Amino acid sequence: MQWLAKFIYFKLFGWKVTGNVDASKNSIKKAVVIAVPHTSWHDFYIGILLRTVIGIKINFVGKKELFVFPLGLFFRAMGGAPINRQSNENKVEAIVEIFKSKEEFRMAMAPEGTRKRVEEWRTGFYYIAKEAQVPIIMVAFDFEHKENRISKPFYPTDNKEEDFKIMHNFFKGIKGKVTEYS
Repeated sequence: MQWLAKFIYFKLFGWKVTGNVDASKNSIKKAVVIAVPHTSWHDFYIGILLRTVIGIKINFVGKKELFVFPLGLFFRAMGGAPINRQSNENKVEAIVEIFKSKEEFRMAMAPEGTRKRVEEWRTGFYYIAKEAQVPIIMVAFDFEHKENRISKPFYPTDNKEEDFKIMHNFFKGIKGKVTEYS
């Protein structure tokens, strides 16, 4: 399947991968992978192609109701992990428990929390990385240049404001599929 994904990603779609591709390889067994900007449903298939092209398993979490038969089989095969999204459960803690229970888990998230334009990112991904003691790997979805740029692993510090400046700078100038939402 990797040859087919490479053909589609590189030849048919004309995309490229730059940055620290090795940081996302199997040497990093656990990480929070943030994909920015998230402006369109097109991000999904580009992300699926990207993870296949670079040969790395990327996971996601979804509400447990999605993981019942028969769709549950598909979501698990795609790297999904169920989470209880009841209002009384701390989602950060629940996801940290998933990290602790797995030998290998790289969870993709969109810090915007929506495909619409936002002024501020949600912070759950940051606290998940801190609590699980895993790095954040930033992946830019630059539709203007048809490029996925991958960062070196970034370990959150105790200075959230400075950490967010570093992360925002990585994505500076990146344009998503729907540019006005970037």
